[in-house]
Parts: sequence; structure tokens; C-alpha cells
Amino acid sequence: MDSIIEIQRQTHEEIERFERALYTLLSRPTPTQDRKLQNEHKASQILDRITSRVVALNSLYQDEVARKAESDALSAPSQQNDLSEFYSRLVKTQEHHNKYPDAIPAGFDLEIAAFLDEPHQDGDEEYEEEDPIALLFSGEEAYGRYLDLYANHTSYNNLKNIGKRPGYLQYLDLLLAAQHGPVHSDLPKETRHTKDFETYLKNLHHYLLSFTKKTRPLVDVDARQQEVTHDFEKKWDAKEIPGWEDPSESKSQENGDNGGLWCGACQRHYAKQTVYDAHLTSKKHIKAVAKQATSGEPAANPNGVAPQEPVHNTTTQSSQKIRIRNSAYLTHLVTDLLVSLVATLNETKSNVERRFSLTAREREQELLEQSNPAPPPAASAAEGGGEEEEEEERIYNPLKLPLGWDGKPIPYWLYKLHGLGVEYRCEICSDHVYMGRKNFDRHFQESRHAFGMRALGLPNTKHFHEITRIEDALALAEKLKQEGRHEIFEQETMEELEDDEGNVYNRKTYDDLKKQGLI
Repeated sequence: MDSIIEIQRQTHEEIERFERALYTLLSRPTPTQDRKLQNEHKASQILDRITSRVVALNSLYQDEVARKAESDALSAPSQQNDLSEFYSRLVKTQEHHNKYPDAIPAGFDLEIAAFLDEPHQDGDEEYEEEDPIALLFSGEEAYGRYLDLYANHTSYNNLKNIGKRPGYLQYLDLLLAAQHGPVHSDLPKETRHTKDFETYLKNLHHYLLSFTKKTRPLVDVDARQQEVTHDFEKKWDAKEIPGWEDPSESKSQENGDNGGLWCGACQRHYAKQTVYDAHLTSKKHIKAVAKQATSGEPAANPNGVAPQEPVHNTTTQSSQKIRIRNSAYLTHLVTDLLVSLVATLNETKSNVERRFSLTAREREQELLEQSNPAPPPAASAAEGGGEEEEEEERIYNPLKLPLGWDGKPIPYWLYKLHGLGVEYRCEICSDHVYMGRKNFDRHFQESRHAFGMRALGLPNTKHFHEITRIEDALALAEKLKQEGRHEIFEQETMEELEDDEGNVYNRKTYDDLKKQGLI
């Protein structure tokens, strides 16, 4: 058994080395989303190891019995040899290493090297593993850049009484509205109080929570959820959450009957006071009262106050209250998660709009590029011949000029000649900016502008060339419609004809004179 003091020293050393590794990992530049997410997940794993070792170290310091036994063993009596305990432990250590000569002494170093991406070599071979972080995300999520809400969108459209079924972009807009209030607060109570809506909220909350944990491993999401839960409990008890009232209770309050009226003799429940008063004079009620009096049962309550309802009604109402509370609770949690994911939702919406504007061939090309990504610059440089060729491939381009056919920046005079520094903004293309007049003229026939025109319900014809504002495009379309209505009249008035004497008339005047026999 190792000394408890040695175990404490070793634990202190491991904690310190983990902290150094954490600093080294977080200080590295992260140019891409993939690299940033990988570093954050490794940092989260290091923090977990530090936490476990701190807990173990604290328990060792709290173990006073073991520490006192170790101190007594090391402090030998004066008449004995002070180094006897030391030599006995040295013999045990030597026996252990003689018994296990092939044990790896630097196992902890290998663990640190794995976190810092330092490859461990065995001879001339390197161990290459697949990225485990990429396996956490689907293809639609693109390594945590976008949300994959297609399944939730389908579940939402399957709900009853939601009115018009929204498309995927409109569904994303509904989720983005959570930053202004509770999500889906526009739905009627008949929909929000159903079991299907509760199931939909559970699935949506589970996905958003797992996505947040995967994309933000350094954020304590569970602690935030506990705070939101505590806030919900406080507001629910104070009845400060509107829109989630029990329909049975609200109905009773509207009728003013405080739960309805109960007749003990007839064993019936009446919803209104007028119905209850009318049945008191009926023969059935009089017979029931007489029978109750002869049998010795208690008389009916003259005030008509309803006692406990039947068991099955009570069970139904309690289950409905639990479902309403669960739906309100899940809505509270989902709203908080959506507010924290507003930026990701906006990126997802932009990506969906961009993909809708692509043609089928462009989508296939994009999928092909994603499945076969280009090798990193370091790998291509190593294959080409080393550091010298890598330095030759570096291009000095401080003005950010476009690249020419040879892969080098074009001359600055050519950049100014073509006006590539001038920005042209198109409102129809979602305020996209085109650099240079040539790119601006070309974009009117591209898929992005054609998609914007289709969204406005307008044809992408030559009449709308140079039109970049939505208001101007709609006004021009209305003008073209009016010109189409007067086209026949203009043909009659603008066509010119000549008679035998050389006089020129328009078509309508010529026909009138000919009918009168004047020509």
C-alpha cells in the first residue's frame, strides 16, 4: 500500500500538470469551427479530471486516521534505527519493479500528450484516429453550425388546431419569436393543453438541450436549467404565468358556481344554479328525498355546495392539471434554450434560404465537396516537398485583391479599372453585396436573384434588369400589367395608314373615314 502522503503529493502534481495543459490548450488559436469545438471538448474533459482529483485529494486530507497512522510509522522510537521504515519500503519498491519490469513509467505523460494532440509514435508508425466530435453531429448540423429541426417541424405540423401549416422557414421564425415571449404562445389553449403538444415539447427540449451541451461543452447547461426550473416553480406557485389556466377551473369561475352544485338525494351534479333550483320541485327529487329520509341517510345539502366529485372525474382532472403544468414547464425551459441559440437559429435560417436558391447541380457539387474535403495546407505542403515549397506558396496580398487565372493577386490598376472596390447592394437578394459592376450585372441571371424574384411572385425577365429594390420591382410589375391592358388600344391609335392621295391617318381614323366613303 502506497503512503498517503505520497498519494497526496502525486495528486497535487497531476492537478498542476492538468492546469498547465488546460492553459496550453485554450491559448491555441482556433481559426475554424471544427478546431474550436475540439479544443473546448478536450478542455471540458481536462476539467472533469481536475475535479475528480480535487475531490479525491480533499477526502485524503479529511482522513485523519490514515494520516496519523502514516505519521506514527515514519516517526520511529529513539532506541530503534530511524531508517528502518525507509529501507523496508525501499525493498518493497524494488521487488515490485523486478516483478513488473515492462511497466510503463510515463503513463500520465501519454494522457497529457493525447489532450495536446501530440502523436505518440511506435517505431515509424503513427496512430491516427477518427474525430469523435464529428460523430456527435448529423450532416445537417454541419459540425454544430446549424440546427436540425426537420423532425420537430413535422411533429409541430401534426398538431391539431394550429391553423395553417407553416413551412420550415416559417417554423424557424416561430422559434425565433421566443426572444420576445414564450414559444408557441400564439397557439390556442385547446392545442397547448393536449398530450401531443406535451410530447412535442419534450422532444424539442431534449434536442435543444443535447445540441447546447455538444456545442458549448464549457458552459454549465444543467446549472442554468436548474435556475430556470426554480424560477418557474416560483412563478407557477404565484400564478404569474398567464395562458396556462386550467379550463375547468376558469369555466367554474366564469359561471360563479365554485365547482358546481351537488344534490345528495338525487346523487347528481348540476353545473348552474337555475337548473339546480328547477329540479328541486320535480317529482323525482321529492321521491328521492323521501326515500333518503326513510333509509336514515343524511339529507341533501340545502346550500347545494358540491362535495368531492366521483373518483374517475377527480383522476381525470388531476391528470389534466399535471399535463398542463408539464407543458408550461417545458415551454419555460425551451424558451430559455431558444434565447441562448438565437444566433445559431439565424445562421440556420440563412443556410436554408441559401440552399433553397441553389440548383440541383449546385447542391450535388456542394455535397461532393463536403464528402471529399480539400487537404489542409500543411499536408499539401508536406507532400509537395517540404518547408521551402510551402513558403513559395504563401501569397503577399495585403490589399485583399482578387486572384487571377495564375492564382496570384491581380494588379491594382486592373482592380480599379473594373471597379471591383465598388459595392452594389441588391435588396431582392436579401441585401447581398456584389463587388464590381460586372459581378452586379451578371447576378441578375443567377439563382440567388431568380429565387428572390420567385419569392415576390414576379418573373425574372429583362424588364426587371437593374431593379434592386423590392418596392420598385412591385411598382414596375403593376405598371406592366396596366400597359398590357391598354396594348390593344395603343395598337389602334399608333398604327398609321396612307390613302391614295398621300394623306396619313392613324388606324382608327382611317377605318372611320373609309366607312363614311370619304376615302
